[in-house]
Amino acid sequence: METDRIEVREAVIRTIAVPSDTNPAGDIFGGWLMAQMDLAAGNATARPARERCATVAVDGMVSHTPVHVGDEVLVCADLISTGRTSMKFRVEAWLRSRDGDEQIKVTEAIFTFVAIDSGSRPRPLPPS
Repeated sequence: METDRIEVREAVIRTIAVPSDTNPAGDIFGGWLMAQMDLAAGNATARPARERCATVAVDGMVSHTPVHVGDEVLVCADLISTGRTSMKFRVEAWLRSRDGDEQIKVTEAIFTFVAIDSGSRPRPLPPS
């Protein structure tokens, strides 16, 4: 399988995969990686939503290559569309090994968020 190998944009999150992030087989747990992606996309909602948002869907998550202990994980989130109350972000996770400079795409997905009010009900996004 061919893996994208390009210079990535500025990361929303940059972290190091550590042994506590592994599954019983010793690989980095996919749920940990998905959580990092959700955190990055959730952080990216702050400017357009200006208040709370909730993740309502994750579509098309595809794994391209594994992450290993010690790899630096970079997560980028780009706003790709908005609705009345919702926003969609293309989220990509990249790795850089501890001893290299090459950045390799690990996974990607589309995250959908809904802006919510203090009662956790959908609310319209503010004008852009």
